[in-house]
Amino acid sequence: MKLAILSRSPGAYSTHRLKTAALERGHECKVLNTLRFAIDLSSGDPDLQFRGRQLSDYDAVLPRIGASITYFGTAVVRQFEQMDVYTPNTANGIANSRDKLRATQILSRHDIGMPATSFVRDKADVLPAIELVGGAPVVIKLLEGTQGIGVILAPDKKVAEAIIETLQSTRQNVLIQQFIAESKGRDIRALVVGDRVVGAMRRTAQGDEFRSNVHRGGSVEAVELSEEYERTAVRAAQIMGLRVAGVDMLEGNEGPLVMEVNSSPGLEGIERATNLDIAGAIVDHIDNQVAFPELDVRQRLSVSTGYGVAELLVREGADLVGTTIADSGLRERDVTVLTLHRDNVVIPNPKTSRELVANDRLLCFGKLDEMRDMIPARRKRRAKVRRLPDDALSD
Repeated sequence: MKLAILSRSPGAYSTHRLKTAALERGHECKVLNTLRFAIDLSSGDPDLQFRGRQLSDYDAVLPRIGASITYFGTAVVRQFEQMDVYTPNTANGIANSRDKLRATQILSRHDIGMPATSFVRDKADVLPAIELVGGAPVVIKLLEGTQGIGVILAPDKKVAEAIIETLQSTRQNVLIQQFIAESKGRDIRALVVGDRVVGAMRRTAQGDEFRSNVHRGGSVEAVELSEEYERTAVRAAQIMGLRVAGVDMLEGNEGPLVMEVNSSPGLEGIERATNLDIAGAIVDHIDNQVAFPELDVRQRLSVSTGYGVAELLVREGADLVGTTIADSGLRERDVTVLTLHRDNVVIPNPKTSRELVANDRLLCFGKLDEMRDMIPARRKRRAKVRRLPDDALSD
């Protein structure tokens, strides 16, 4: 294949390793400076120019978009998508993961464990927000910080309030997040490629530092993940729309807690810690997927009048419980089951002989009128707001 790596740093470890891995496998590979593209919208067909000339044809593109050029970089990736060039990380996926608030909002709907998080703007709401996440100490995060920059541990409410007020006065948006004491300055970085974790390491903060980032002097060691941690990492990456991602998790008492999903994970630390060819795994995945460009499946399947995609719930006590998909009558109603969600397991293209159980969720394509009575009710907001402690607004 002919692969383009979008990067402003061709000499960086990760970019160099990815290009080397591609060349070793017989692919043609070039590193293209993201900022030297021009998006051509003048003709009927989407096109790109690079350094003032029409870009040659590529089979795939691997974005390494830095935080400082997110807007322009995602526009370039989006144009590649319009040209049917395969990318493992879509423009929407990159934008979603780059904004910590947006990422948290997306993951919170999918039963992904995360530290309790709050986002406020008015000074009067800061102290109640701190109590909402469990009280001090709390972690304060800039929405677009990277490599541990813009992550502050506030030991008490007054200090937290002062820090947040100072940051907001400079027009910075911040998240207030629960401090997970049991993690003890450690976290796990899982490198997800496609539908599996290809390598994982545990990062440990140095001295009294609570941030475990390698750029902050943290040490790393290879780690074997349990099935629960692997499943959480893969689901988090895929929910964000990323097929190549670094998923950072804390080791909470109740299981993995996702902190961040990184769309341009560094490879140096994890390759040296695990002694694995992570770059090669990424290139191999792209090579296997290059014939299948990313599609907006829901949009494509909703074009036909009266048809669409919906998630159906098998309710407790319903006639469907105990029947097979073949005997459920769905096919006769012009409804096709695409995937079956059972607990935390996703079963793609389930066999018609599979028996349905209560609380199964079926992702289906078919006539919307036929599916209407099986669509689960919209989630209701809690009837009562949790009462704050009596001392929530006092020191």
